[in-house]
Amino acid sequence: MDFGKTQNLDAVNFTLPPGAPSNARIWDAVEPTPRPQVYIGGPVWANKDYVGKVYPSNAKERDFLHYYTRQFNTIELNLTHYQIPTPGMIDKWRTEATDGFRYCPKFLQLISHERQLVATEGLTEEFVNAVMGLEEYLGMTFLQLPPTFGPEKWPVLEAYLKSLPDELDVAVEFRHPDWFKPATGMQTLERLYALRRHTVMTDVAGRRDVLHMGLSSPVLTLRFIANEGHPTDYTRTDAWVQRLKTWFDKGLQTAYLFIHGGAENDTAPELILYWTRELNKHCGLNLREPVLQPKVVQGSLF
Repeated sequence: MDFGKTQNLDAVNFTLPPGAPSNARIWDAVEPTPRPQVYIGGPVWANKDYVGKVYPSNAKERDFLHYYTRQFNTIELNLTHYQIPTPGMIDKWRTEATDGFRYCPKFLQLISHERQLVATEGLTEEFVNAVMGLEEYLGMTFLQLPPTFGPEKWPVLEAYLKSLPDELDVAVEFRHPDWFKPATGMQTLERLYALRRHTVMTDVAGRRDVLHMGLSSPVLTLRFIANEGHPTDYTRTDAWVQRLKTWFDKGLQTAYLFIHGGAENDTAPELILYWTRELNKHCGLNLREPVLQPKVVQGSLF
């Protein structure tokens, strides 16, 4: 992932910002639940580095999804950003899912980036019908807006969101810097709240503004972009676990947590395991921990 990438990590202030003041509206409208729903996973299952670590040492590529869904309970589904899945793909994804697993598809790039939500009725209907075929295994969908889509285009976004089925959970990811100006950000959260739509937060080193900490519903969708196992990946995780503990106590109902390890996501499984253990420890959850095997280095006796 190149968005927000920076090489100078020592210059980044990774302090987690306070929650947006408007979050109080969310907490006032809900009661804390003793069992919040937490889904945690990565952005890819087709990673050959996972063989012998996340997947069995004899795993074939065609079986990677089967093993992924038995280690993690969600995935940020980027394939749908580039193509509308075929009925055969949907059938396979549904067949390979385990109880409680959630696929979280990203809207088609042709809709969100190339046409910027304009004149996309047919494509949108095709995309929505496809992902709704995942049935009980469909989680949050991502509507990622391009960096050129600024607040002046809110009427376009509003009309598009209103056109989508109410039963489709949609979280909007903003990237144009003007969305994060205080007055604009507050107004946008209010509007999304009225539409019963969600927001995406992204914790990435080179764009701290997209870590806006504002909720438009009691559902968190977080993209956490790590830096290949850098020590700050873990201190940032610790801060998030404490923030989530606070938010669960206030009434956060559901959290979708997508952990990116870095450029190749080779280190994502270890970080997901750390997130899971710390969430269980500090938030009283009972999330299933992924079971990772130490990678065998060729030529090593141990």
